[in-house]
Amino acid sequence: MRIPVTAVFVLSIVLTLAAPELPAQQRPTDVSLRVGSPAGVIRLDGVLDEPVWGSAPAIEGLTMVEPVEGGRVTGTTRVMVLATARELVIGVECRDPDAAAIVSYSRERDADLAAEDHVKLLFDTFLAGRSGYVFAVNASGARYDALVTGDGKGENKDWDAAWESAVARGPGGWAAEIRIPIRSLAFRDGAREWGFNVERRIQRALETSRWASPLRDARISQPSRAGRLAGLPVFTLGIGLSIRPALTTGIERTTRVGAQNGFVEPSLDLSERLGANLLASVTANTDFAETEVDARRSNLTRFPLFFPEKRTFFLEGADNFDFGVHGGHERDFLPFFTRRIGLHQGLEVPLVAGGKVNGRVRGTSFAALAVRSGDAAGLPPTSLGAMRVRQDVLEESLVGLIATTGDPQGRTGAWTLGSDVAFRTSRLGGRRNLVLSAWALATGRDSLSGDRGAWGAAIEYPNDILNGGIYVRHVGDGFDPSLGFVPRPGVTSLQAALNVRHRRPLPRLRELFYQLDVQTVLDRERRWESYSVFTAPVYTRFESGDVFEFNVMPLGERLPAPFEIAPGVLIPAGTYRWVRYRLEATAAAKRNVSGRLTWWFGTFYDGRLHQVTATVAIKPSPAVAVEATLDRNVGHLPAGDFTQEVVRGRVRLGLSPDLQLISLLQYDNASRLLGVNTRLRWQFHWLGELFVVYNHNVTDLSARWTSDSYQLMTKMQYAIRL
Repeated sequence: MRIPVTAVFVLSIVLTLAAPELPAQQRPTDVSLRVGSPAGVIRLDGVLDEPVWGSAPAIEGLTMVEPVEGGRVTGTTRVMVLATARELVIGVECRDPDAAAIVSYSRERDADLAAEDHVKLLFDTFLAGRSGYVFAVNASGARYDALVTGDGKGENKDWDAAWESAVARGPGGWAAEIRIPIRSLAFRDGAREWGFNVERRIQRALETSRWASPLRDARISQPSRAGRLAGLPVFTLGIGLSIRPALTTGIERTTRVGAQNGFVEPSLDLSERLGANLLASVTANTDFAETEVDARRSNLTRFPLFFPEKRTFFLEGADNFDFGVHGGHERDFLPFFTRRIGLHQGLEVPLVAGGKVNGRVRGTSFAALAVRSGDAAGLPPTSLGAMRVRQDVLEESLVGLIATTGDPQGRTGAWTLGSDVAFRTSRLGGRRNLVLSAWALATGRDSLSGDRGAWGAAIEYPNDILNGGIYVRHVGDGFDPSLGFVPRPGVTSLQAALNVRHRRPLPRLRELFYQLDVQTVLDRERRWESYSVFTAPVYTRFESGDVFEFNVMPLGERLPAPFEIAPGVLIPAGTYRWVRYRLEATAAAKRNVSGRLTWWFGTFYDGRLHQVTATVAIKPSPAVAVEATLDRNVGHLPAGDFTQEVVRGRVRLGLSPDLQLISLLQYDNASRLLGVNTRLRWQFHWLGELFVVYNHNVTDLSARWTSDSYQLMTKMQYAIRL
């Protein structure tokens, strides 16, 4: 292990042991809302006609963030929060002088609401400024929920909670009522205050307004920027036990010449609240029938692509496993990647049983996971585990440890150990963000040799007008964590990025954006192995929301061995330098018909390459949406020509916010496989769901379409809370 690795480990342990218990995060005293008490039953219909809504303490208005910081909002917003011992009920009134122009076309759960009229809520239930829950609804009733990740840097929308909402629209705007059971959240025991924030989007004006910290340098997902929700009652969790049985049934044919088989698979999830801030979960015979298939993508690199986790069991408490700052492209390096569990080369591996514990005690958050996999896909049964501990230090900073054990392929002696430290502030100069971080990892396995350590450091300045960072990362040639995602070992990467925003430079222009991202990758002898210089000399966003962008990107790569970029097309080993150009036009998503056209062109290794991506979305109403995407790569190289095509089509029928039918069709000319994934999701109760899923693959063999495999399944699950 190299000196930087040892230094980070020692610093992390010292800070962890020396860290005192921290007081609640300090927040502006003038940004506070007191909860009210519901008088009688509130009917969840989106109509704020119960008398309590007129008398409850309320946020009487938000402050504009976009397009003019502190400007006059288009429509006023009123927000009230009621609380009982068992639930929160939130009422939001969104007045709009032109209600007929409200932009809202989604009803799907966890749809991307950024391009629609919506309201988003943040709850920092530990009042620590580091973690939180996000809930949002749009004017058509679509529900969105997410975990705050990276201490406010992002949101994990694949996490789902049990909650309800209803929306009503009228000539004066729209309103929402939201009910969140307290059992759906983890929180600081005995706390009478939480962090809280509200943000509203009026899409036709590209307008964003916020309650606390209405600054362009702040984000709604930053708990450290939230106000206070005061006067909370003493919450009651009951026994704290949740029992969720599920039954999956169906028929399938897994190969072209195989027989059709039926199956019935029961499963069970148990969770127990060991206090307000600690959740223990157990799963048995887990299946993931309800998850959508991965989108196919073409790959012109030597390294594997990243696909996100979508499975419910692994998403609960996933924010507690966040680790370090891994560079400007965070998804290309993860020391713990849950898709290594239960999946192998695209095939599902059964999980016999699993358990998780996650929570927060005072200034320490922690998570632990243990899973036993079954015998499948040529792999032996194996036990896998992971643990993560993070300690709050100073006002917004942290220090943490991570460890994993076990190998999904049954290889012996597998372990990973790491530590990270981060100094964060959202008050540099009074309002700016700054992050200084470092991390270190070591891994082992009986079959590993070489440099089995990795380390990195970063300085980030993530703000509105200037946004940039400097990153360094070293990955040893023997660093191959069994439960991690490390596509490129044996390199040291250096990266510097700077983005500059210029607002309203000319009439009808919302902003100009300039980007520079320089990255160099060195091999073990400290010679450059690859480099890229991404520039955006032209990035224009119009007042309409339409975007035009032009990029220039010089690249270089030293291939140590021949690289097969397409079947039969082999790029020889050697040193290559080339320049890529991109033209991209985006039609604003606020329209019923929108889309994006991207064209990369120029030299590529020792030849030329054209990459075209065309996407169109048609949304005639909230009930119907159709999307189509074409990715086409055409390469002309001395070693040969190649064409790669991926076609995707998606049809969404939003019959209601609780009933959606989504069909995804995909075809690529490499596998010559046409796949259809159709999912019906019906939330018949806020604690119960029914899924009906149909998968069918058809192969193009010698100009003849042949049925390859199919599967029809139903899954019903219902949670019983005691």
